[in-house]
Amino acid sequence: MLVSLVLLGLGALAAVVAPRLVSRADWPEREPVVALWVWQCVVAAVLLCFALSMTFSAAAAWQLVRGQVFASAPHRVMEAYALGAGEPYSAVLAVILAACGLWTGAMLTREIYRSHVRRKRRRTELLVRSPLMPGEEPGSEPLVVLEGERPDAWWLPGAAPQLVITTAALRRLKGHRLDAVLAHEQGHARARHDWLLHCSAALAYGFPQIPVFAAFRDEMHRLVELAADDVASRRFGRLTIALALVELNEDRGVFGPCPTPDAQLPQRVNRLLTPVPRLTAGRRLRLTAAAALVPVVPLLVAFVPGLRALG
Repeated sequence: MLVSLVLLGLGALAAVVAPRLVSRADWPEREPVVALWVWQCVVAAVLLCFALSMTFSAAAAWQLVRGQVFASAPHRVMEAYALGAGEPYSAVLAVILAACGLWTGAMLTREIYRSHVRRKRRRTELLVRSPLMPGEEPGSEPLVVLEGERPDAWWLPGAAPQLVITTAALRRLKGHRLDAVLAHEQGHARARHDWLLHCSAALAYGFPQIPVFAAFRDEMHRLVELAADDVASRRFGRLTIALALVELNEDRGVFGPCPTPDAQLPQRVNRLLTPVPRLTAGRRLRLTAAAALVPVVPLLVAFVPGLRALG
């Protein structure tokens, strides 16, 4: 029972402290891909803490679960975890954590379903605005051009992903600026950023009071755009993608004094126009390795009593 409580406390501590620590760092904007990896590892560690706490609580409360968890372990290993103590509290904790796990699955399922509905609706609207030619199959063309007075471009994910761009954007974006916008959207598609957004949204909507999940959602929306900007800037230059972003969004009021839903765009443009040197390859490697070790901590907490019992 003690291991279960330690894991629960460790998960709660990480859920509160981790967002503050990452937000104070000065390197995520310089290395958004590494920052995405760090956030995923932190959230995975928090979820792993709660899952292991549920497992040990259930093992302490019910003999059936205990037999499955420690089926092939020596008797002294089971004794090391003191699973017989606090059985009523163990059952309550296990049920609460199991309910949270089911709720997380339900929220993720809801988010995926809503995304599927939105994607289906947008594809239907796409077919209305851009009808298929005789013999043409839906989704067969990776690039779709829409007649429209508003410059816009977006990636439509799915089994047959498509890049959609309006004629106004084609008229406004000249030369490599159009190529940079296309590279930006393709960067989203190759990295499957839509799945990161789905998972972060599901956790934030399911548990809005847990700081790490709310911060995870907000940072995913910001970092995936920075990562896609970097993909485009490496191919066509920072100035090119910055000018493309300005030309695509200058009619939407995002660069004015009043806040808008796209308030991050000015910061993205400033970041592209005033570049800061990237971290060295060695530091990027150290950050990546350190983040990968974060989910190992709850595993060590869970297995140390058993390993010590085995000598």
